[in-house]
Amino acid sequence: MNDSIQSWGDGAFRALSEAGVRHIPYVPDSGLDRLIKLCADDSKMNTVLLSSEQEGIGIAAGAWLGGARSALLMQSSGVGNCINALSLARTCRFPLLMIVTMRGEWGEFNPWQLPMGQNTGDHFARCGVVVRRVETAKEAHEAVAGAASLAFNTLSTTAVLIAQRVIGAKDFAKVPGNG
Repeated sequence: MNDSIQSWGDGAFRALSEAGVRHIPYVPDSGLDRLIKLCADDSKMNTVLLSSEQEGIGIAAGAWLGGARSALLMQSSGVGNCINALSLARTCRFPLLMIVTMRGEWGEFNPWQLPMGQNTGDHFARCGVVVRRVETAKEAHEAVAGAASLAFNTLSTTAVLIAQRVIGAKDFAKVPGNG
């Protein structure tokens, strides 16, 4: 396993645990694998596999209404699926913490990942989301802890973007069915 992926995932998990996050709605992504596994293995956390990212915003709203904290995990290509649903968090003033693994950046092979990957932060900012980027694995714990504190203490929407350089670039040659 790439040490950078393991390190950032461990730091992010520790921050989520320290923040009392109990619900982890997610859309699978290899960059999130370590974090998802750590959350799934923790008996205090409930991981929820989503069919689409915007479902996670509804789960976060329900968790908050029930007195629990959540963090939505997704890849940058799924951010576009959430644009309309983000208005729910802003209008209803509940905390929404998102951890987003980036695509369409350093070392990208898939041109379909470029549009959202290059614009995720801007789209979030236009929707009123507080955005923090993680450029090195060592920054993950502090960034997730800070975003969690901000989200849960101020009832804000926050996103931590994990740079593609941290999670590693995917390789088309390694995609099943390509040789």
